[in-house]
Amino acid sequence: MKRFHLLVLMLILGLGARAKDGYDLWLNYRPVKGAELSLHYKNNLTELIFPDKGELVSSAREELRTALKSMLGVAIPEQTKVSRSGALMVGVHSADIARFIPATDLKSCGDEGFLIRSVTSGGKKLTVLTANTGRGILYGVFALIQRIQLGERIDQLSISDRPKVKVRVLNHWDNLDRTVERGYAGFSLWDWQRLPGYVDPRYIDYARANASIGINGTVLTNVNANALILTPSYLEKVAALAKVFRRYGIKVYLTARFSAPIEIGGLKTADPMDKEVRQWWKEKADEIYRYVPDFGGFLVKANSEGQPGPQNYGRNHADGANMLAEALEPRGGIVMWRAFVYDNKVPTDRAKQAYTEFKPLDGQFRKNVLIQVKNGPIDFQPREPFHPLFGAMPQTPMMMEFQITQEYLGFATHLVYLGALFKETLAADTYAKGKGSTVAKVIDGSLDNHQLSGMAGVANIGNDLNWTGHPFGQANWYAFGRLAWNPYGSAEQIAEDWLKLTFAADKDFNKKMTDMMMLSREAVVNYMTPLGLHHIMGWDHHYGPGPWISNKPRADWTSVYYHKADSAGIGFNRTATGSNALEQYAPEIRKQYGDIGSIPEKYLLWFHHVNWDQRLQSGRSLWEELCFRYNLGVDQVKEIQQSWNLQKAKVDPRTFSEVSSLLAIQLKEAKWWRDACLLYFQTFSRRPIPQQYEKPAHDLEFYEKQQFHFVPGI
Repeated sequence: MKRFHLLVLMLILGLGARAKDGYDLWLNYRPVKGAELSLHYKNNLTELIFPDKGELVSSAREELRTALKSMLGVAIPEQTKVSRSGALMVGVHSADIARFIPATDLKSCGDEGFLIRSVTSGGKKLTVLTANTGRGILYGVFALIQRIQLGERIDQLSISDRPKVKVRVLNHWDNLDRTVERGYAGFSLWDWQRLPGYVDPRYIDYARANASIGINGTVLTNVNANALILTPSYLEKVAALAKVFRRYGIKVYLTARFSAPIEIGGLKTADPMDKEVRQWWKEKADEIYRYVPDFGGFLVKANSEGQPGPQNYGRNHADGANMLAEALEPRGGIVMWRAFVYDNKVPTDRAKQAYTEFKPLDGQFRKNVLIQVKNGPIDFQPREPFHPLFGAMPQTPMMMEFQITQEYLGFATHLVYLGALFKETLAADTYAKGKGSTVAKVIDGSLDNHQLSGMAGVANIGNDLNWTGHPFGQANWYAFGRLAWNPYGSAEQIAEDWLKLTFAADKDFNKKMTDMMMLSREAVVNYMTPLGLHHIMGWDHHYGPGPWISNKPRADWTSVYYHKADSAGIGFNRTATGSNALEQYAPEIRKQYGDIGSIPEKYLLWFHHVNWDQRLQSGRSLWEELCFRYNLGVDQVKEIQQSWNLQKAKVDPRTFSEVSSLLAIQLKEAKWWRDACLLYFQTFSRRPIPQQYEKPAHDLEFYEKQQFHFVPGI
């Protein structure tokens, strides 16, 4: 990326070399390999023509010039009109471009899509990149750059692309003191103390990276909100960030603390039906728009985990969301109201509570409200069934919330490609309107004809030099952006593209590393929570195994609440004979998942309390299968480790060493998870761990006594 480095001299064959530190992410504009391909690009990129000079087009122009010079080794001359074959014309559709592409061809592109076509005019061959807006131009330029990065030909292009989801945002759980809740890559990027006077150039690189994968919004602050962000002293800092991000098509959003009218407004109540409160929020919205004219809106966590909300005043979620939506609507702002709500005082299965509270409110929200729903009904576990709210509220736009940061998947020390998790959820069939009613169709609005749609990702970004802590953590940021743009994309193809852009290695490397990445999510499920187990991690900090966790202030913050192991078996009965959470899904799912013989075994213990001696599809008993899966997870980490070690000659030494060290930690912790969980569950099963498996390194008491201080992310 564009920044000044100190050069680290390395004695490699007597030559100095800059160490690769991961800062450039997937925007590695390396020189094109191969004389034939290099000649092809030079023949088809002879000159650049930019008919207009808007702010977003200027950002695209600057990016394209930088990328082409780096990849081709020469600066491409700019002209005011086409003078020779091989020209590239880039601009918002105008009379100049209409000579090559009629305006009617852009109708399907909307506000953010683009066209790239190879055309012939006056005997000259040229490439035209056009769109209806500057944002479309920006996305089109990044698409063209990545095509060149991937080594694809550009002489016969006919590309038409547009995002399928309208609002594509990162949720930063960043606090004003620069700590990051569930953040594992350093402190927050936002240097509030030095803003607005000092605008770190890194903010530009952050915006470039997001724009390159189609992300068009960022929520700057933690959902466990601080009302101070809405005060003038902070709004002027927000405005400085918004000015940077605006150049790359990114809107700024803020988290709104529901009790802000009391905390910073001097009111005695925050009741959403109170006229003074409603007026306060309208005036606050007007104030924010004076600082940030293109402000995107509010993200709200209310009446969950102690956060204030409308239920404090006997009101419902629609009352609270609509109050804020009313304040934002005149300026086009939206409210993203989170459905992550649960209360241990409610005597029901935690997995049921969001559906119970929100389903009756379908159709009661204003048109500029999105209900932001986590991918599963508990909390970003290594594997969950899709959330039952998807498909259950046809009159209300539903917004996906994925977690990119690995709160429950080993933090930034475990290699876990989340593209596979994201895609698994998006491809799940809700059966809301019959077979084929996938979560993706709910999210993009196509199932119920919603114009407003959205996808959010809880960011894994911090101020670490490589942004995400683990080098492969960058792939999860990249995959989120790609799937937010097109939730029907292939997780495997996205992994392969990221590898090519990041490492630029050969086909054998890309194939083996793609396979490794696709294996990684299944590995972590196996060594942490196989067969539908969930929420059995360490208490509060969520580091390491803790299936024995009990006797905490809230039952739904303990592990025993979820696995319910006893002498008969293990698992949470969510069928009609248990909590009946399964009733919240469509009849087709209820029928399949309600039967131990037909439920996919990956969800078995999520929905059923199963006898230790129950025979599974493998022919093994449940206890034997648990032992098998936990050990398989460890073996899969070893396989990942071996795959990586074989690539030593194809990866720069710094990256190879860093990933190797992290994989060693991951293997150690995978064994820790396996041993601790099997020893604990063995106290209920009273069955031996089969002889073929490695025996636990310590006894159960050793694992239960482990204590950890200053764990990151809390």
